[in-house]
Amino acid sequence: MFGFKSSSSKRPLHILIVGAGKVGTTLVEQLSKEGNEIALIDSDSAKVDEINNTYDVLGIVGNGASTRVLKEAGISDTDLFIAVTESDELNLLCCTVATMAASKDLSAIARVRTPDYSQDSAYLRDKLGLAMIINPELEASNEIARILNLPAALEVNSFAHGTAELIKLKLKDCNSLVGKSVIDFSQEKHPKMLFCAVERQGEVIIPYGSFKFEAGDVVSFVAPKRSAAKCLRSLSIPTNQTKDCLIVGGGKASYYLAKRLISDGISVKIIEWNRNRCEELTDLIPEAIIINGDGTDAEILKEAGIDSVDAFIPLTGIDEENVLLTLHAKQVSDAKVVTKVNRFSFKNVINTLDLDSVVFPRLITSEAIIAYARAKRASIDSNVETIYHLFDDRAEAIEFHVGSKSSVTSTPLMNLKLKKNLMIAFICRGKDIIFPNGADTIEVGDNVMVVTTESGFTNIQDILA
Repeated sequence: MFGFKSSSSKRPLHILIVGAGKVGTTLVEQLSKEGNEIALIDSDSAKVDEINNTYDVLGIVGNGASTRVLKEAGISDTDLFIAVTESDELNLLCCTVATMAASKDLSAIARVRTPDYSQDSAYLRDKLGLAMIINPELEASNEIARILNLPAALEVNSFAHGTAELIKLKLKDCNSLVGKSVIDFSQEKHPKMLFCAVERQGEVIIPYGSFKFEAGDVVSFVAPKRSAAKCLRSLSIPTNQTKDCLIVGGGKASYYLAKRLISDGISVKIIEWNRNRCEELTDLIPEAIIINGDGTDAEILKEAGIDSVDAFIPLTGIDEENVLLTLHAKQVSDAKVVTKVNRFSFKNVINTLDLDSVVFPRLITSEAIIAYARAKRASIDSNVETIYHLFDDRAEAIEFHVGSKSSVTSTPLMNLKLKKNLMIAFICRGKDIIFPNGADTIEVGDNVMVVTTESGFTNIQDILA
């Protein structure tokens, strides 16, 4: 969950990215698609050539912490500076040098993954004058923990400062929603919830009143966090609590996840092949059971209890291993499985494998940065607080903060001419989550979540036709 302040008019941003790895490439693709002017710096000439040949951006070979290279890349005209190299220290240094070299107010974002730095992120952000420090592994572990809290869900995303959740699940024949229309369901006595997107046979649909649900539909609904489990039970979906979890891989993501799960009262085992790392984890997480062994060995997995655990999370650094471990777990266990995948290259293939829940750390990173960029590009009247891409980027869930009066405020929703394929999912007013009807209004100070099959919304007024 990220909140941002906006300070510029709605115009293309000059964005300078340092690092042409997976995250940097994703940012180039998505931010250039939204009409921004992009420059990129990387010391690897082959990566820069590939970026230059694929996208309409300025790619420069060099050191992103060099004032000479920064000036060549146009630091004097840059609105947003993003450092996403593999080195935390270099990212922080690049942001510091860029801020000093810029001739105007510059927003700087650094990717930082080391736990020691993450614990000091607020201090570093303040002292170095950064707009944001983002940790992909930490955010991925938070997303996995939310899913394990509702194991029947495929995804669980957080909105309105954690008071509302967007939950995705696949309907089965036994679910009470199957065969009913949106109107039928709304007339029954259920906890407050709102269905805002459905994927059926490759098509993404915003479900209005007469839409009828079918088995096999992948649906997304919004609910207050405190009643999310009750909503699932009302759909005849089990909500068993996760009591124990087996993790393969002892990297940063595993550390963050284990700490989070243990704080939630869930027991954790971690299998890690590197003995030195096992000793480190034993000191860092004394409450967890650390097993030194090859987590891809079926016998070791069996001895660790894969056939009886509630949750199994493969977090190795190799996507192929994570996918194979997931497929193995689904054969030998009833555990809830969440798979971490770093690359998008084979996303279409992954979607055909029925892996249950899949988490993409680089997508989490890019969504947070894109939300900031849209907020900076929009007017001060309404800021993009949160963005989640749904169904492989075919829909977006966007949360706006309404900062001042506009053409959408204080007018009953029934009197607003809204764009097609768009739904106002909720209005957060104070501590209350409102699922609006036609008579409700958007007011100054509200947070408003919109789900749409369009892309590029930067302002709450973009909902109007």
